[in-house]
Amino acid sequence: MKNILSLLFLFSCYCYPQSDSIPLEEVIINDFSIPQQQKHATESVSIVTHEAINRSNTLELSPILNRVPGVFMQSGTLNTNRITIRGIGARNLFGTANIRAYFGDIPLTDGNGESAIEDLELAALSHIEIHKGPSSSTYGVGLGGTILLQPEYTSSGVTEGEISSTFGSYGLQRIIAKVGVGLEKSNLNILYSNNHSDGYRDNNEYNRQTITITSAIEAGEKDNFSILGSYINLKAGIPSSLDQEDFDTNPRHAAFTWGRSQAFEDVDYGLLGLTWKHKYTESLSQSTSIFGSLKKNYEPRPFNILEEESNSFGIRSRVLGNHKITNNELDWNLGGELFYDNYNGRTFENLYENFPTGTGSVRGDLLSDLDEKRYYYNLFAEANYKINEKLRFNIGIHLNQTFFDIDDQFLSDAEDSSGEFDFNPILSPKLGINYVLNSHFTFFGSIAHGFSTPTTSETLLPDGIFNPDIKPEVGWNYEIGTRYKLLNRLHGVISLYTMRVKDLLVSRRTVEDNFFAINAGRTIHNGIEAEVNYNLLIFSKSQLNFFTNASIYDYKFKDFVDLDNNFSGNDLTGVPSEVINIGIDLIAEKGFYGNLNFQSVGKIPANDTNTSFSESYKLLHGKIGYKNSIGNHLFYDLSIGANNVLDTKYASQLQINARGFGGNAPRYFYPGLPFNMYGGININYRL
Repeated sequence: MKNILSLLFLFSCYCYPQSDSIPLEEVIINDFSIPQQQKHATESVSIVTHEAINRSNTLELSPILNRVPGVFMQSGTLNTNRITIRGIGARNLFGTANIRAYFGDIPLTDGNGESAIEDLELAALSHIEIHKGPSSSTYGVGLGGTILLQPEYTSSGVTEGEISSTFGSYGLQRIIAKVGVGLEKSNLNILYSNNHSDGYRDNNEYNRQTITITSAIEAGEKDNFSILGSYINLKAGIPSSLDQEDFDTNPRHAAFTWGRSQAFEDVDYGLLGLTWKHKYTESLSQSTSIFGSLKKNYEPRPFNILEEESNSFGIRSRVLGNHKITNNELDWNLGGELFYDNYNGRTFENLYENFPTGTGSVRGDLLSDLDEKRYYYNLFAEANYKINEKLRFNIGIHLNQTFFDIDDQFLSDAEDSSGEFDFNPILSPKLGINYVLNSHFTFFGSIAHGFSTPTTSETLLPDGIFNPDIKPEVGWNYEIGTRYKLLNRLHGVISLYTMRVKDLLVSRRTVEDNFFAINAGRTIHNGIEAEVNYNLLIFSKSQLNFFTNASIYDYKFKDFVDLDNNFSGNDLTGVPSEVINIGIDLIAEKGFYGNLNFQSVGKIPANDTNTSFSESYKLLHGKIGYKNSIGNHLFYDLSIGANNVLDTKYASQLQINARGFGGNAPRYFYPGLPFNMYGGININYRL
């Protein structure tokens, strides 16, 4: 391990975690805010290309994101996931929070503060852009960072049809059909996917269908319109987590009460957005998007049955300018975002224990009925100022205020939680610097403020009453780093950061297996991210690349006292001590291609007392394929791959701070998949 880390620090190199051959200077980021070359960025940014997305079975997002330094995705099942960036979001119990996410220019982060990124169809993406830390003023300033999922549009002059199928272990079946038409001034892309898995565990079946539509129209020389729509239908079982004994001896079993109640989630989710871009002059333009979404969820759990309905809509607009001040370039971006979310959540008794085994969940009396209207505004401004060819400054500011309107429609003896609540306005500034020393070395640094509002579940007390004392988490991030490239084959980055977070949201578990949150602590996130990418061999139409990257985490509770427990000085729960990736990629336009990725993940604290941990583990994934064409119009791609080649037994996700009741052991662990394989074929016909 020490030798690997020494090598990483020696080269301290920047690469893309997906090993692409595009020169560093040509990669453009912030396409929807201030376009800039990546080498001039003042913060850490990673780009996951379309090729990188296709490196695995294209159904699972976790193997893709876990190759990105600073990003860690735990995946208990295909429908149970948690994404963290630099440790932020690790304490959220049942999903991804404290991270802003966008699909194109449409927010995926709902009024609840959560982002169901893994439910989107990966085959509909052109690439993924990840900003680490609260550095993106234009896209909100989530403490963890921002994930931008860029949709794929059909290129001009291309008309194509494509179908692909993948089959694998544990009943994996995946069918994708796509049609794309690209005319001179318009294009249309329609993609359908059908995904099924029997699951590794009991009560673990997974079914998801999606339809994604993208279209763009040029209306003259100054106007461009784009449409983005997506519909997702998902039904999946919930086996839940296991205690240590079941994890060791019966990992395929579902947790007893979750299996007996046959817990599942049944989700319908649709979103639609329209974006208008207008160029006033060569130096002044604007982009405006209107968007909306609908979501329904029916979710029986052992402790109750949850029915949720939500609908949201909003508008996002900004003006972009490019000017010269004393012969120096100034790029600026000024805009705002308004978002409204109407949520209704009802819970019912689950009477499964009163019926014979095998019946599953049975809905009983109403327990709670809460309407929650959640709306916020974001106002932002950002500017890049080029002092000279070597020195650039970036400055940004972001203002947010979030409001609640709670209507408790359940008449009982309990306290009525109806009322209007709002968080205080939060002003988040950012300052960044980029200095190009020479053609080989670029240095960058930034100071940025960020925040994360509580999710809906975190705003409620166990009896369903809104908690007016809950506050957002807030923090400051400080970062320095360097990017460079050497010998035309070696390029890399090293980044050092520290983040200070206060008003930490802490979850407490009740006897009924439910949760509620309080603000109870402060944390310090110190870390190092380093990457190396080296072109071992370069041919006319292919290349063999070596990559390695490491994320070293030192995250601590600074001040954390909960009731009579003092956790100050303990390691942050739910975050590994380090994540290291080493691998090779054979990239080819035609013929054989493949990749091999070895990943080492350090131990992870399962509770705040640091008395229980998931063991460190090592995974090996690989895929090989062959692609070619028949004539000038028909293209095919055959592939076979395997995950967890070493057949490692490991916990793929933790239920942090689980508690055991009635003499039962706490259920911390979601078992990861053992060795599994998949194979597929893709056929594309292009006119």
